[in-house]
Amino acid sequence: MALQVAKDPTGKDIDALAKHIQNLLCPSTPLFFNTLYDPYQEGADFVRGYPFSLREGVPTAVSHGLWLNIPDYDAPTQLVKPRERNGRYVDAVMTIPKGSLFPMCGMNLAFDRELIGPAMYFGLMGDGQPIGRYDDMWAGWCVKVICDHLGLGVKTGLPYIWHSKASNPFVNLKKEYKGIFWQEDIIPFFQAAKLTKECDTVQKCYISLSQQVREKLGKIDPYFTKLADAMVTWIEAWDMLNSKDSKDSKEADANSKLKGK
Repeated sequence: MALQVAKDPTGKDIDALAKHIQNLLCPSTPLFFNTLYDPYQEGADFVRGYPFSLREGVPTAVSHGLWLNIPDYDAPTQLVKPRERNGRYVDAVMTIPKGSLFPMCGMNLAFDRELIGPAMYFGLMGDGQPIGRYDDMWAGWCVKVICDHLGLGVKTGLPYIWHSKASNPFVNLKKEYKGIFWQEDIIPFFQAAKLTKECDTVQKCYISLSQQVREKLGKIDPYFTKLADAMVTWIEAWDMLNSKDSKDSKEADANSKLKGK
């Protein structure tokens, strides 16, 4: 899989990093959809009828970019449309509304680690697991439920990157086939997931989701019980590595190395 710098319709290279940063620094509007896309972008604003009480927006936790050229398709769609290419450059960013899930791709993505970092666990997938190519989407579903609960926003659209090499659809099908069936239960699970008012941090939200995964999805396959355990382990590791003592230790090590030079 090859990802390259894309060009806008004028032929200018797209600075994906700069656009992601801009998206993260501007508020999101998940509570009321603005039909003129992102009202904080140059050349746009809130349209007539948009409540003034909601125009302040909410902090943006995730910036989700898109692909040009080879689309991010699942294996069955790849097999049906092997020559399809995405040449449509849509100059727009929009907030994904509260209550709506989305298929997050991790290859053109930026997020605010202070706001949502603990939820960015890309699942227990790959070699030795019964499912693959759903790791970023699993993270996206968890992230979106938590963002909705904590009053954070997720943006999608610009920036684009150029995807120049398609992965093998037969290999992908082998990785995806259980996920294709399971997602018909996974999506309703996330749509129905509830987080209580006691879940006032990302970590607490994520632990609550892990408990619900164990209870509800564990009935589908033992894999989900294992995944729930991994979610808890992830939060424990996150808290350990991001604790004040850990940060102080890292700073001390860095200072010691500088003095040694």
